[in-house]
Amino acid sequence: MPQVLTHQQLLKIAGEFGTPLYVYHAERITEQYHRLQEAFKETSTTFFYACKALTNVSVLKHIKSIGCNADCSSLNEVQLALKAGFRPEQILYTSNNVAFSEIENAASFGVHINIDSLSNLRKFGQKYGHSYPVGVRLRPNIMAGGNLKISTGHNKSKFGIPVEDTEKVVQLMKEKNLHIRTLHIHTGSEIKDVEVFARGIEVLFELIPHFPELEVIDLGGGFKVPYVPGEEGTDITLLGKKVKEEFGTIEKRYNRKLQVWFEPGKFLVSEAGYFIVQVNVLKQSGDTCFAGVNSGLNHLIRPMFYGSYHHIENISNVAAEPQRYNITGNICETDTFAEDRMVAEIREDDYLVFYNAGAYGFEMASNYNSRFKPAEVLVKNNIPTLVRRRDTLEDLLATQVVMTD
Repeated sequence: MPQVLTHQQLLKIAGEFGTPLYVYHAERITEQYHRLQEAFKETSTTFFYACKALTNVSVLKHIKSIGCNADCSSLNEVQLALKAGFRPEQILYTSNNVAFSEIENAASFGVHINIDSLSNLRKFGQKYGHSYPVGVRLRPNIMAGGNLKISTGHNKSKFGIPVEDTEKVVQLMKEKNLHIRTLHIHTGSEIKDVEVFARGIEVLFELIPHFPELEVIDLGGGFKVPYVPGEEGTDITLLGKKVKEEFGTIEKRYNRKLQVWFEPGKFLVSEAGYFIVQVNVLKQSGDTCFAGVNSGLNHLIRPMFYGSYHHIENISNVAAEPQRYNITGNICETDTFAEDRMVAEIREDDYLVFYNAGAYGFEMASNYNSRFKPAEVLVKNNIPTLVRRRDTLEDLLATQVVMTD
């Protein structure tokens, strides 16, 4: 059974650190990483944690300690990964629509780099030529993912160089003497169907002969994790077998043994995260009972942004009969976390927990309505430790330059 934090543990942590509060379970992250290692043990596979999901440095330190690498989407994420102790060769930087100066800065750190535009690839070749191995992110024209907003490989997506422009990539490689080491694709998030990854491999199959120095096929991330009770995620074991089979074919056809890279983010941290809030107000309106909590879209925007589901439980009145509620926030905007949701009877001051809150929860939080961002706690060896304090008014003012009268 997966390792979980109990209601009693969560209540105690909420009492100690206050709410709203993000709580992360280190052992659950480790467990997920070991699942990946086991599933892909028969292939030459390297995993880079997509740290855009959660960049708390203490969490990054834990992920480094279990042997995983780091995938970064910005120069600041690269620097946070270095701060957490990752070595440059353990860091992958995949940018999108950035100024070339950011790519130059990433190169100054010596990290792996994927480039997703012909423009920046040309500039990279002009500056570095063959001296710096580089990856090319291609857009495979595959529709995948649980929501259009997180589907990145389809033919209208802003991400990657369209696969139909491969000839232009090859031409640049020859003109600028580029050392193209990696071909990268990422089709989206919440991908349950293993065949989506297989189709991505097939897209890259035909391109392999054009890149004589190719060493790595990077299949991105996007593994589905279950959010709704009873839901199933990506069958990682089946995917591992499929990858072994497909890369065995590559080796035989081209007499080349290639590495496989993946960038799981949500898969590692989503189920390890809990978001605890407290109920401020109960409000009856006709047949609808609103449970208004001390948080809002400023802390967890996924339900409002993506229509995402988070399972919610009342951890301070667990044994009560379930009733139907709209669970809403305290922001001056419509911020409904859950509509028409059955939850054990809610009373004012009760504590509610949102599950699967480890990925894109705190990371997408803001100070909207000038409210404070919540604290973060990491539980390791059953010991909860504060890894980010709650905001104060001074934090809201820290970067403002106040004009004098």
